[in-house]
Formats: sequence, structure tokens, C-alpha cells
Amino acid sequence: MEDFRFGRELRLLTPSHYSRIFNEPARAATSLFTLLAKPNSLDHARLGLTVAKKNVKQANQRNRIKRIARESFRLHQHKLENIDIVLMVKRGIDELSNEEIRKDLDKLWRKINERCKPGYKPPPRRPHKKHHNTKQKRGQS
Repeated sequence: MEDFRFGRELRLLTPSHYSRIFNEPARAATSLFTLLAKPNSLDHARLGLTVAKKNVKQANQRNRIKRIARESFRLHQHKLENIDIVLMVKRGIDELSNEEIRKDLDKLWRKINERCKPGYKPPPRRPHKKHHNTKQKRGQS
């Protein structure tokens, strides 16, 4: 039977754990979250959370988001490769329901897991369209 606990061994605990991931990570993002990840040498995935006060003002909302993220990770941990993941939240997440947050996380666990597999090649980036002479287009001179 699989163990669904979320003990210390499944958490990123020290600043060095986090800083290792910020150096050339695999990325996955939605309008609510950014996940950064790197393979680890352990036999399980680990999670670190960053919920900035700048993005979520109220402590009770920050705690709610972290609780949902930990629960979602706990339920998906056995489907993940041996990777370390840092989850960062974006502004506006505190206005969404628990269910909306869970759905977003479910997609992201699959995405980041795929992007951390050996041999994964990201799709080519789409070039940004440049707007030249925007003043002339608006009728300004």
C-alpha cells in the first residue's frame, strides 16, 4: 500500500535546497502558479512553497493556498518522478475557490513531471510580434 503522508523528507527545508532549483530549472506555469523543478538524487519528489505577502496579503489566505498545494502534492507524489519542485503563486489567486486552485495544480503536476524527464525538448518559442510606429497607427505624431 502506498504511503500518502507528507513528512519532512518530502519537503524542501533549507535555502540551499531552494537555490539549487532556481539555477536553470524546468518550468511550468499557469495564470495562478509557476513551478520550477529539477531532478534530485533521492527516490521521491520534494516540494517547497513560496507564497509571497506581496501577492497574497492576508495570512489566512496564504495558509489556505499552502494547505491546498500540500494536499494536492501529497495525493500526486507517487505519480511524480524524483524531482524537487518549488511552487510560487501569482497575484489574484486568493480570489479563487479551492476547487479552481486544485484543478490548476492537477494540470501542473503532470506538466512539470513531463518536463523533468530525460530527453524532454521544449517546443520552440513563438516569436513576439513587434509593433513599429505605434504612434502613427494611433493617429499621433
